[in-house]
Amino acid sequence: MRTWARIVGAMLVALALAVTVAACGGDDDGGSTSASTTSGGGGATTGGARQGGTATVLMGTAPDYLDPQLAYTTQAVEPHWISYTGLLTYRHEEGQAGTELIPGLADALPRISQDGRTYDFTLRRDLRYSDGTPVRATDFPYSVERMIKIPWGGRSFVTNYVVGAQEFDEGRARRVSGITASDATGRITIRLREAYGAFSNVLAFPALALVPSGTPIRNLSADPPPGVGAYMLTDVVPNRSFTVRRNPAFAAFRIPDIPLGNLDAINVRIVSNTNSEAQQVLNNQADIFDPGDTLPPALLPQIESQARDRFARKPVPSTFYFFLNTTKPPFDNQKAREAVNMALDRDALVRLSSGFFSPSCFFIPEGIVGHPDAECPYGDTPDIEGARRIISDEGLEGTRVVVWGQERSPRKEYVDYYTDMLNRIGFDAQQRIIADTVYFPTIGNERTDPQTGFANWLQDFPNPSDFYLLLDARSIQPTNNQNFSKVDDPHIQRELLRLNAVPATELDSVADEWRALDEYTAQRAYNAVFGSISVPKFFSDKLNFDSVFHPLYFNDWSTLSLK
Repeated sequence: MRTWARIVGAMLVALALAVTVAACGGDDDGGSTSASTTSGGGGATTGGARQGGTATVLMGTAPDYLDPQLAYTTQAVEPHWISYTGLLTYRHEEGQAGTELIPGLADALPRISQDGRTYDFTLRRDLRYSDGTPVRATDFPYSVERMIKIPWGGRSFVTNYVVGAQEFDEGRARRVSGITASDATGRITIRLREAYGAFSNVLAFPALALVPSGTPIRNLSADPPPGVGAYMLTDVVPNRSFTVRRNPAFAAFRIPDIPLGNLDAINVRIVSNTNSEAQQVLNNQADIFDPGDTLPPALLPQIESQARDRFARKPVPSTFYFFLNTTKPPFDNQKAREAVNMALDRDALVRLSSGFFSPSCFFIPEGIVGHPDAECPYGDTPDIEGARRIISDEGLEGTRVVVWGQERSPRKEYVDYYTDMLNRIGFDAQQRIIADTVYFPTIGNERTDPQTGFANWLQDFPNPSDFYLLLDARSIQPTNNQNFSKVDDPHIQRELLRLNAVPATELDSVADEWRALDEYTAQRAYNAVFGSISVPKFFSDKLNFDSVFHPLYFNDWSTLSLK
């Protein structure tokens, strides 16, 4: 999924300063696509938008899960953001404005202790879930514990910091002792072991939204649990379709700055062929092309000429890379990892993306504080012969390497290129391509223990600490692991202990330290990074194109409307 950060006290409101213009996602013509919103005292409605109707969204890949406390892909967070509101959420705006945290189910931003280790909230009164069940403050600790046990792939954001969360995760405690709640007063208190500058952003994840106490601790993707939001998930046909339908009860809660929605329903269909997906939107047979998919190169000129008023490229701070498992041969050998980075042709991968990529070799992408401006440590020009010599000198020639990848285009083509490159430098590389829907859960399972393969990360929140979740040794876990290279580097751990505590509003003060850490990581060649993407905003003629394209959650379905 994705990446960003925020924090401390009143600092939260200013947090948007942490995001650069590169993340704003303006149109190619420089125009704004932000939908205007008004909040008539509570609950926001899109100003002047037509009410009612339906739209059809096509996705080339199904969400990894439709259970909010398991989901961790862009296809999942688009519907979850508007169906499962957390204590905190984000403003429904484009660019920097969209990275500002606002109160969700909490009645205000948190009261944060001076040492940054205690967060106090009060739950809004008279809230109800989409099934009519009353919302209680004690649902929050239950929801967090369910998220840990189920388990969510990003749970280390919580288990690494909340008092008692690690003990609960390991089965050494029956409850997360650092979270207390009172149904009588609505007060919720969270205590951290150490200050974490991005913790308020963590609380805005849909995975930390409230679900009713007693919700079964198992995958409920086929029948998602009730939530509190302008919409609710219904009519799920696993890996084929689902519907996001307006929640008629939500308006009564009068939550400021959260749109009530315009469309009655958004119908989502899974279309594994991206050529068919794009053609249907171009021909107005469907309404939205999934921004997480890549437009087919052959169709792009036609789209740019025939649909230029309903198509735009949106830059997204992101990191696309090939992971290199540092715990097993051959990539437990740094020289082998260096050879891979030396041979990588990033321009070739840009071409495979239809020009939606900006090449890079650093893990922190452009648009996030700490992105290095240094030269790539193993060069910008691929050196196949030099890499071959390293593999030969290290006695690794002919070593079998299994390369994991997804079926979807162009990710399959990325892996095709990468496999061929590994063979050219002396490995015996073979592919293992699996279905998109099970790819990340499979490579994140310790029983799989993959050697290398495709991976990517889109910002969860605007902070380098979010990207470094993937390089934090504490993120290595038996299932839903995100540290695919299994990096466990004492220097990285020491730096993260210090840098992760810095409030988001003070990130600029440690930008040089983040840059130095990222240059060190690139020098150690823990991953083979190849770029950052722009994504397509592509609609049918049926929809207004001025809906919000959110910097974290892509198309904001609650701002969609018919012409």
